[in-house]
Formats: sequence, C-alpha cells, structure tokens
Amino acid sequence: MAVGARSGGPDGPDRRPSSGSPEADEAGADHGGRGPDPDGATPRGAGDESGDMDGRTPGPAEPGEGEDGGREGRGRTKNRSFWKELPILIGVALVLALLIKTFLLQAFSIPSDSMQNTLQRGDRVLVDKLTPWFGATPDRGEVIVFRDPGGWLPPPVDEGGFWPTVQEGLSQIGLMPSAEDQNLIKRVIAVGGDTVECQEGGPVTVNGVAVQEMDFIFPGNSACDDRPFGPIDIPEGRLWVMGDHRQDSQDSRFHMNGPGGGTVSEDSVVGRAIVVAWPINRWSVLSVPEGYSSLDNAMAVAVPGALGVAGAVPLVLLRRHLVNRPQR
Repeated sequence: MAVGARSGGPDGPDRRPSSGSPEADEAGADHGGRGPDPDGATPRGAGDESGDMDGRTPGPAEPGEGEDGGREGRGRTKNRSFWKELPILIGVALVLALLIKTFLLQAFSIPSDSMQNTLQRGDRVLVDKLTPWFGATPDRGEVIVFRDPGGWLPPPVDEGGFWPTVQEGLSQIGLMPSAEDQNLIKRVIAVGGDTVECQEGGPVTVNGVAVQEMDFIFPGNSACDDRPFGPIDIPEGRLWVMGDHRQDSQDSRFHMNGPGGGTVSEDSVVGRAIVVAWPINRWSVLSVPEGYSSLDNAMAVAVPGALGVAGAVPLVLLRRHLVNRPQR
C-alpha cells in the first residue's frame, strides 16, 4: 500500500508515518494531512511569493492601485484635508485679528481735514493700543485717537442696508472702523498739571514756554488767531488737544463750555497714532515734533532750577539769621 493512499478495506484509514519531528507533523497538519499534490501543484501558502494565498497569479491592478493610482489617491486625500482645515485656518486668523485689534494695533481712517498737513483725508493710521495697558499716558506732541467726550461730534446716522452690516462685521476684527464709533484724532498740546494759553498774534505757550509749531501746523495758519484762549490750568488726568489745521479744527478751544472745559480724559484715549500705513506713497512715522521735544528739554532745565532756588532761599535766610544773631 503506497504512502498517502487510502485503503477501502476493513483495516480503516491508513495513517501517515510520523517523521519524528513535531514541526514536521504540524506542517503536515497545516496542509490538511495531505502529501504532495499528485499533479505537482504547490501547496497553499508556499511557492512563488508573487502569488496570492491561494497560489493564483495576481490579476490586473484595481483602479487607484499602483504608482499612478497611489498618487491620484494621495492627491484626493490632500484636497479633502485642505478643505477640512480651511475653516480652522479662517477661525484662527479671525481670533488673531481680534486679539491684535483689542490689545495691540487698530487701523483708523481719517475722515476730515483737521490734521492737515500731517494727515490727509482718507489716510489710514495704525494706533498703538498696547502701551496704555502698561500704564503709559499720552505726552505732549503725540497724535492720539480718543472717544468723543460728549458733544464734539454729531450723532451717527443709521443708513441701514448691506454695506453698513459688512462694515460693522469688518470693524469687529479691526479691518475697518465701526460706523458707531465716535472717535476723533488730534494732537496733545498740554497734559495734566500744565498751564496752556494762546493769545491772538502769539504762539501757544505751555507753562510759560512758547511752542515752536511752524513745522507742522497747516501752512498759512496762525497758532490760534481764530480762537484765542487761556491761560487754562489742565486738571490731572486730562489733556488739551488741538488739530494741526488750526483754522479747520473743532478742538478743545471750541468746547470750553462743555464737559471737562474742553479737556479730554485720559480714560477716553484709544491709543497713540504711530504710523500712516495707507496709501503707500504717504507711509510715515508719526513722531513727536521737535518743538515739543525742545519744550520738554526747556522744562527739564527750568524745573530743577526752580527747585534749587526754592531750596536755597531757606538756607540763605538761616545763614543770615545765624550771622546777625547777637553775641552773648
């Protein structure tokens, strides 16, 4: 009886002899206990590695498989990934814009001619909103944006329609000013504790020191001939502001009978205008004019001198008292 053949006799199924090795026995069990295929076919799971588990030759590649199909599939995945990420990117950009507008910088459009020639109608300026968070207060000569102290501007007109809605949406992220914001832009002339005045035909004086303004006020304008004022003592925490186009600016001089006597509260200041950002051909930094730098230097010299004189007077009087004291 041949090995691997079956006997139909009464002896029952013939068993294959063991090779003596457990691994060989297990391999035989994996093949269903059969020997080599009589037709010479390779047992399942063995033979040519390019065949499948059934020993068959692989057929044509399915669409999307292979090198070209793989690239196409990856391209579709990238496209789907981009469109999924786009809303997230937009959301992050809007949040960043809102944070920048609230804490760092905000753009404002110049609506009038009151700051010519420093600023022209239609200019876009960037306003620093960061330094006030650290306690910085406006200084003389700076250009500031501030909220209407009350009655300086006419009430806004609600025009309705599509564009105001778009403008309001863009204003929330700092791309445009809000139509409801009642903001003004002027130059700081005097701060809390200063005494400011300007008489017809004369210059603006701060604490008795004349301010050299001819390099930045509108050509042909006088310092205040259309509306002389003062002397006015500026309360602490308040500011006296004026436009550079003196004969076309409704500034502190015109509101002395209103709230604050024409002064502006430091709490109403949105921030300092630091640069003209648009149009490109007008890009410039809004620095403090030389006239105010000279004013600060003059006051820096005058104040210590005054304090020195005030301190010297008691010493002189004491010395004279000691010298003239009768001898006993």
